[in-house]
Amino acid sequence: MPGAFPSKESTPTPLPDYEAGIARLKREMNAVILAHYYQDSEIQDLADFVGDSLQLSQQAAKTDADVIVFCGVLFMAETAKILNPGKLVLLPDMKAGCSLADGCPAPLFRAFRERYPDHIVISYINCSAEIKALSDIICTSSNAEKIVRQIPADKPILFAPDRHLGAYIQKKTGRQMRLWQGSCLVHETFTERSIIELRQKYPRAMVLAHPECSEAVLRHADYIGSTAGILHFAEQNAATEFIVATEAGILHQMQKACPAKTFIAAPGEGGCACNLCPHMRLNTLEKLYHDMKTRQPAIELDEPLRQAALQPIQRMLAMS
Repeated sequence: MPGAFPSKESTPTPLPDYEAGIARLKREMNAVILAHYYQDSEIQDLADFVGDSLQLSQQAAKTDADVIVFCGVLFMAETAKILNPGKLVLLPDMKAGCSLADGCPAPLFRAFRERYPDHIVISYINCSAEIKALSDIICTSSNAEKIVRQIPADKPILFAPDRHLGAYIQKKTGRQMRLWQGSCLVHETFTERSIIELRQKYPRAMVLAHPECSEAVLRHADYIGSTAGILHFAEQNAATEFIVATEAGILHQMQKACPAKTFIAAPGEGGCACNLCPHMRLNTLEKLYHDMKTRQPAIELDEPLRQAALQPIQRMLAMS
């Protein structure tokens, strides 16, 4: 009737179909989407490649795409830019950092290195471009042992920034190294008590742990390895139950690869949800779509810094 108010039951505006938009933009941009195992499952499912730090570095080094969209954290996207200076490298959220990288500021690390000028510096890839530029060789949890074993016995080693990974590699190789005292906020939350309680609840389960965990946790592990290593072990082992002490995002790929097996995420202290990395989870489908649509935020590095950081990464790839 004339003068009547519009109905309050009007059809709501449909939500954007971000997955379709991302697929369209990917084709238009000739982009590749790389995602870490610790991303949300919906991002993992639309990525062109899902992997750990070493695998993603290798993919970034050989891609022929014009645009690299990195669904991970800042140091990973920086690594892709270091390897591909002529390509546009996008990161959905620039605030997606890393506690290991944040806990190793370049000025303090430079002073640390200068106290030991005769040491070879091996830095875990979970560090900033500035730390990479101050390093001789980069490593990942997948190849750290292999790289350390290639260093001549008469050359002392300075290892940064993860003290737990460094201690694990020392134990595996017998090489004593000076360790920067950094740690991952997620892997630091796993405790020996929580692992023992889970083993009592699931007596048939094998414990799989990342070497960023503390030694107290690692001593209860049936397998210790990178996220890719943990996934492959679960695929190949005959066991049907696994307790997984690393960021819980990997369970998505484990369940997809082994649907008949049971995977139990190790909780943080007191049963908290601390087994989810808050930095990794800053990336969302909405942010990914807008990042690709606007081509911002994008990774920018000064060329002298990029060149300095490139050499130790290339040494890693050659030694791997």
